[in-house]
Amino acid sequence: MRLLRPVAFATSSAVARCAVALLTGALAAPLGAQANAPIIGRWDLTVAGKDGSYPSWLEVSLSGHRTLVGRFVGGGGSARPISRVTWENGTVRFAIPPQWELATADLRVEGTLAGDTLRGTLVTPMGTTEPFTGVRAPLLRRTAPPVWGEPVVLFDGKDMAAWRPFGGTSQWAVEDGVLTNRKSGANLATRETFTDFQLHLEVRYPPKGNSGIYLRGRHEVQVEDSPAEPQSIHMGGIYGFLVPNENASRGPDQWDVYDITLVGRRVTVVLNGKTVIGDQTIPGITGGALDSREGEPGPLYLQGDHTAVAYRNIVIRPAKR
Repeated sequence: MRLLRPVAFATSSAVARCAVALLTGALAAPLGAQANAPIIGRWDLTVAGKDGSYPSWLEVSLSGHRTLVGRFVGGGGSARPISRVTWENGTVRFAIPPQWELATADLRVEGTLAGDTLRGTLVTPMGTTEPFTGVRAPLLRRTAPPVWGEPVVLFDGKDMAAWRPFGGTSQWAVEDGVLTNRKSGANLATRETFTDFQLHLEVRYPPKGNSGIYLRGRHEVQVEDSPAEPQSIHMGGIYGFLVPNENASRGPDQWDVYDITLVGRRVTVVLNGKTVIGDQTIPGITGGALDSREGEPGPLYLQGDHTAVAYRNIVIRPAKR
């Protein structure tokens, strides 16, 4: 029997090394291009709609080695996932299916990035083209713990002097010491604006009731007659972003007590004495926000454009720094 020289093993090793080298070389460019794409991050957008400008929000992140994915918030609704974001030659593109829109076409977005400014167009499911501009969202990191100021009574059961209605016909009134929204109508915002704060209030909603508490006018804490299994769009959640760890509501026609602390992007929500969200980060604005200027102070606003709802004992304690 003739002995064979061990050339096959050496050849296999060489082929393997060559294949790895070729594969590494082939992937190096696309991996680097996507992993270092400047579009990665969070963006505060302002869209020029046909009925006036409205805020929007975009987040782009890297999934694995080469795929960009994201989340998007439009003028209403909740944050929606983006399964693939395309980034080529300084242009970003993506499409997502409709959410609450009646039309069935995808929402399509295309924009170009120059420095930290994003400009482009959004085509709605109804086929309307709307231009937008965007800037990088601020980190809102605090370098020191807050020092709390004196409590400010925003509603004392007597009048609505601290508030202004907007966005429709006001159905708000003071009834028996309660701030009452009789039916769907205008929302209600404080005349004063705030940055970081501790907020205490009580809320009562009817069966199938729906309202919301907007922190700085941009981040909604949900008020709703919700199912037992919590989601981010249910009672105690930060709408579309943060899921409460339980439904601690007492149910419709009962007074629920909220104690909410907001410092930068970090929020703690206590509902009826139970911490349902503990010191979590709010990624961006929620649907229905007044604007997308996240780095600025904003008002407290109460949603009145859904159903009847009632509030009382509203006290805020702003941070002095």
